[in-house]
Order: sequence, then structure tokens, then C-alpha cells
Amino acid sequence: MSSRLVLAVFTVLFLLSACTNGADDEPARKADPAQQVIDRAIAAHGGDTINNSRITFDFRGFEFVLERENGRFQYERSFLSDGGARIREGLSNDGYFRFVDGKEVPPDSLERRRIGDNVNSMAYFTLLPVNLNDPAVIKEYLGEVTIKGSPYHRIGVTYRSEGGGRDYQDRFLVWINAETFTMDYYAYWYFTDETGSRFRSMDTIHEVSGIRLRDELNWTYDDLTVNTIDRYDALFDADSLRLVSEIRLENITVTPY
Repeated sequence: MSSRLVLAVFTVLFLLSACTNGADDEPARKADPAQQVIDRAIAAHGGDTINNSRITFDFRGFEFVLERENGRFQYERSFLSDGGARIREGLSNDGYFRFVDGKEVPPDSLERRRIGDNVNSMAYFTLLPVNLNDPAVIKEYLGEVTIKGSPYHRIGVTYRSEGGGRDYQDRFLVWINAETFTMDYYAYWYFTDETGSRFRSMDTIHEVSGIRLRDELNWTYDDLTVNTIDRYDALFDADSLRLVSEIRLENITVTPY
């Protein structure tokens, strides 16, 4: 499984609704247990600061910059190509962009898809759970479970076809600590190019300027389907998962606006 496939989910979803604040029906929000849990989780992860800040970090040789301010956003990464050229590419409210050694080279359709898979998807995962209030998100409260001796709210996440991007059929589960309201685990089933699932457990936590970022351990189990990834919590609790990779953010900076 390539890193592109592991990250390639919800590209258009995040592009269209990266800086939204969720539904306008406040009474309905307060009555929905899944919404209540997600709202508290977003606050615990620094949602207000995330929505108005500049976040930078290094990941596997790439330099990422995630900027959000008053409904505007821009996500980009920069790196040296095999030929030694400095590449800077990403996306914003205005669309996709790409620069080679400082010269703008508009990306074609394949390059836009690659930028979405690698830049936008990295931003999506990094900023979870703040994006779980995007308009295309459908949340369902699935009760409480216990993982490694701690209680968790389990929330199912699916996506509307309208505004949900080309990966709207993918399914997410998030586990929110019932005491701290931090998102300590999440899992997803993807249909992008191939099918399969992953379970992420939080490792090192980075608290920077009021934002909670984290390193993650990426696990899998071979005999699951889109409808049985709910088993991940019990499988993880029983130490039955296979470690696939580690996601480690380096040189993190946060500049609130």
C-alpha cells in the first residue's frame, strides 16, 4: 500500500468546505449526541485556533504549510525533485497551484489529483477532528466502548454524495475519550483505487500554541469489510493488529492569526 493510497481520501470534500463551521440549526446540534461529542472534541484540539492560524511541519522529506483565516485556506508542500528543482504545490479556495523553481506551472488534471491525494489529504488527517463539522459529514453516535481501560464515545462518519468528493463512499470511525474529549483513535475504510482499512492510534502528542497535533501509529487487520471496521477497537485492545507505518510530524510551528 503506497503512502498516496493511505492518504487519498476526501479530497474535494476538504477543498469545498475546509473552513466551515457546520450546520446552522443550533437546537438540532444540541440535541444530537454525536454532534455534542464532536463539538467538544474540536474544542479540545484547539478548533478556534486551528481555524485562524498558520501551521508548518516536516513529514517524510516534505515541508507542509497549512493556513486558515476567516474562511480562507491554503495548503501546500515543498520539496526537491529528483532533478534538483524546488517544487511548491498545493491548493486554496481559488484552486490548485504549482511552482517549479519559483515559476508558476499550472498543474494538469493528473497533477491536481496527485496534489489532492498528497497535500489536501495530509491536511485533512492532520487537522482532524476539526473537519468533522463540514457540511457533507454525516455523524452517528454508536455508543460507548472501552479501549485499554479507558471509556470512549464511538462516532460513525459517512459522507453525502453532494459535496463529499470522489471518495464520498469511504467510512470513518472516531473514538473520543469520554473524560478528556480527545480523539485518541480513528479508523477508515477507503475505496480509492483499491479497497481496505486502517486504524490509527495516537502516539506522541504535540501541544503547540493551543493546538493538539500528534504522531500516529498506522495499523491494519486483513479480514475486515466496510461494515465491520467497528471491530477495530476490540482487535486493538487484544493486540491483534499489524503495524503498517508511523506518521511523525517534525519541526512543528503554529502561528495564530
